[in-house]
Amino acid sequence: MHDRIGPVPALELIREVALRFPAVGVVLVTADTGPALFTAAMDSGARGLVGLPLGYEELAARVQGAASWSTGVRRHLGSGPDVFTGPGGTVVTVTGAKGGTGATVVAVQLALAAKASGRTVALVDLDLQSGDVASYLDVQFRRSIVDLAGIADISPRVLQDAVFSHPTGIGLLLAPAEGERGEEVTDRVARQVVSALRNRYEVVVVDCGTQMNSANAAAVEMADRALLVVTPDVVAVRAAKRMVRMWDRLQIRKAEETDTVVNRHNRNTEIQPPLVERITGTKVARATIPANFKELQAATDAGRMQDLDSRSTVKQALWALAGELGLVKPAAGAGTKGAGRLLRGDRGAIGLRGRGKDRDRGAVTVELAGMAPLIIFVMVALWQAVLFGYTFSLAGNAADEGARAATAAATSGGGTAAACEAAAKEHLPSSWQDGAGISCTEEGNLWKASVDLSTPILFPGAGNFPWEVKGNAGAALEGDGQ
Repeated sequence: MHDRIGPVPALELIREVALRFPAVGVVLVTADTGPALFTAAMDSGARGLVGLPLGYEELAARVQGAASWSTGVRRHLGSGPDVFTGPGGTVVTVTGAKGGTGATVVAVQLALAAKASGRTVALVDLDLQSGDVASYLDVQFRRSIVDLAGIADISPRVLQDAVFSHPTGIGLLLAPAEGERGEEVTDRVARQVVSALRNRYEVVVVDCGTQMNSANAAAVEMADRALLVVTPDVVAVRAAKRMVRMWDRLQIRKAEETDTVVNRHNRNTEIQPPLVERITGTKVARATIPANFKELQAATDAGRMQDLDSRSTVKQALWALAGELGLVKPAAGAGTKGAGRLLRGDRGAIGLRGRGKDRDRGAVTVELAGMAPLIIFVMVALWQAVLFGYTFSLAGNAADEGARAATAAATSGGGTAAACEAAAKEHLPSSWQDGAGISCTEEGNLWKASVDLSTPILFPGAGNFPWEVKGNAGAALEGDGQ
């Protein structure tokens, strides 16, 4: 490894390789072969130092020495719990685009989902000034990540002393209770801690909060999956875009390597996941978290997020996100679809969501069948009320037309009563004409018309109600008689 490999300092990179792959020998190539650098390289885990310009014999000797050492380590070291022999666990960082987007809830539920599937899980709170993981999981623990800040070599025993074993089985590495002590956690400390946890756990979830510093920037850079939590509003989306651009400028992470999670999603909002993806340039997770704080409120207020109801749509969405990220262990014989089997039983049991949906559909069908008579009755009553109103309107209009026809006939000297009855009957539909009672009388200088109609039952011609609807109207005589 060249000492100018960048962007990470070579000694820190050697330390990370040594922590992740203890049986790998590293040889440092450098122009400075002084005793100070030699000592620092050995402390970081290098197995040799080669000066520039390179010479074949010296390089070959150092590489052969490192290879022999590596072979001996692989042969003699066992595979006990303190010896890591694999590529390491999956590291997922969760960062909020701004305050209040729900990054901690997402991180906690991802850890719980991974643990429920049978994986070993560590949850790290790197929101160093205002971390809330302990509050969400009802934890009171004196040790924190700060206790690892002054340790050059984090052994399994040292790590075990700093990690709190939660009743759910998750290992918690908490933020300091005194926020000002967060400055003691540098990027070097963060790299050491994340590497050590990766060697001990299958899944490491890191809550990075919303304020970027050297520590959580190092975690985001090391992560296998980096999540950026955003809410569907303009302010949050702009904050997410700023965060992504800052990561890119500082060479922390590229936009296309970042996964954005839309929290408090609502189908009625103008900002939908495709728009978020287009604005930020990131990949938006298929699983979106619905806006339903009422489901979270009881568990949040009690500080027991692990007790969130399995029927909660928010929990179901977050555990589906864990499956999408590959954090859950597939069920036996289920292949890659095992992640979709979470969350359909009590006490964190794994069940098929489809069965629950079938039961819901059946319950809805039974309820509708029971309510059908009531619905039909209400519709019939409403329709009959419409017919009654329409009959009343017809009677009034016919009486008005008859009274006008009577005054016109009186002026021209014709048969007023006959003209009144004919006009009134003419303005009635045929179904209402049969049985209509029409009368016209003269009172002083007024002609009054009265029309009595029967209201049909359900539809005209099917029968009439026994009571009648009466319409009355009057019109003044024209000419000298007024």
